[in-house]
Amino acid sequence: MNTMRQKNANFIRKSLVGGLVVLLPLAIVGFFFRWIYSIVTDITSPVSAIFIRGFGWPQFAADFIGAAVLVLICFVVGNLVTTRLGAWAWQRMEERVMARLPGYRSVREVIAQILGGKEDSPFSRGEVARIWLYGRDIDVSVLGLLTSNHPDGRVSVFVPTGPNPTSGFIYHVSREVITLCPEIRVEQMMKVVVACGAGTGQLFEVLPEAGLQPGGRTELPEQQQPKEDT
Repeated sequence: MNTMRQKNANFIRKSLVGGLVVLLPLAIVGFFFRWIYSIVTDITSPVSAIFIRGFGWPQFAADFIGAAVLVLICFVVGNLVTTRLGAWAWQRMEERVMARLPGYRSVREVIAQILGGKEDSPFSRGEVARIWLYGRDIDVSVLGLLTSNHPDGRVSVFVPTGPNPTSGFIYHVSREVITLCPEIRVEQMMKVVVACGAGTGQLFEVLPEAGLQPGGRTELPEQQQPKEDT
């Protein structure tokens, strides 16, 4: 009798866990897109209201047109600021007006780094590195992103923490204790961080054997070596 109850309990527990594994990620993704949708529709509500009140369009169709208008505005503005005249005008406006807004420069720098709007953005370069924080003689290492090269040969690395990779630690270390890993993409590293280390073994399998041991080095091709910050 006890064995039968235990089997039933295991069956129920496995079924519930299996359902959560399938449905919970879908729910999180759904909530995320719903949050993005609410932000976009709030921004484009003046445009949507024109089509709803003036032409009797349904809410969803009007929201779609509003989102399309927002994308078009981003595209036009992006093209304008890439021209010589547009870049000059925006630079003057940014220096005289936008820079006076509290926190504008900080937010702009963060967005430019995340979206890869700058050539020195670690997210656009995708330079994953393995760092021996206590020296290569001690077999303790972490994965991180190379974010800056210093003139004295040292580097700055960002080591994200799980399960939230947007937070982490910044270390300034000697280049001798890092190994650049071009075989690992940023997306692959972030998945391991979100999973709190699960899947690291499969991730390290793509590295050459030398890159797995303290003192090993997975070299980038000559043309892919990062430039020093000026």
